Amino acid sequence: MSRWQENHNVDRLGWLRAAVLGANDGLLSTASLIIGVASAHAGRHGVVVAGLSGLVAGAMSMAAGEYVSVSSQADSEAADLTRENQELSQDPKAEAEELAGIYMKRGLEEDLAREVAAQLMAHDALEAHARDELGISEEMAARPVQAAMASAAAFAVGALPPLLIAIAAPAGIEVPMVGGVSVICLAVLGAMGAKTGGANIFKGALRVTFWGVVAMVVTAGVGAIFGTHAG
Repeated sequence: MSRWQENHNVDRLGWLRAAVLGANDGLLSTASLIIGVASAHAGRHGVVVAGLSGLVAGAMSMAAGEYVSVSSQADSEAADLTRENQELSQDPKAEAEELAGIYMKRGLEEDLAREVAAQLMAHDALEAHARDELGISEEMAARPVQAAMASAAAFAVGALPPLLIAIAAPAGIEVPMVGGVSVICLAVLGAMGAKTGGANIFKGALRVTFWGVVAMVVTAGVGAIFGTHAG
């Protein structure tokens, strides 16, 4: 076994995407909600309750959505594996030919492809077909509960900064303080995501920050309009 361990950006794209998406959603949606409610001239209590409710509801929504989505993926994977196992039992020779064909398409010579297929199927036929025919591996298998908990946690972590600022900010300046801190957090989040994924840091930060500012400005405008009309 080689002592060298190669690390590739693609190895972490799955969890990176989920973490960045969850934290970005938590930060932006909670900040926008707080800014919108504060712009409608709600009291400090109403602003904090709105932010806390947004955090809890958003985290639960992310968890539920991720659980349903990943559960559907897990069900599809289980059905594919069941069908593949049946095919292996009914016609193992045809399945061996199919696996060898996959390896030949990847560049192996016919004799070598057949030998590789035979050895892998002798070791674990279902695992070989799951990995090379279906694209299913233990490392990438769908885990609904884990995905749900991770998404909820990421959302909650992202939602905390604007909520804490709304609680701590002096009366009357909640909007600029929440907006300013949220813009900084969005830039940092975008830069971290870009760096971890091997992309351009400046572009990653700019992209996330731009759309975050747009969302907060629009929400502030809606809050101001309806708050004024309500008054």
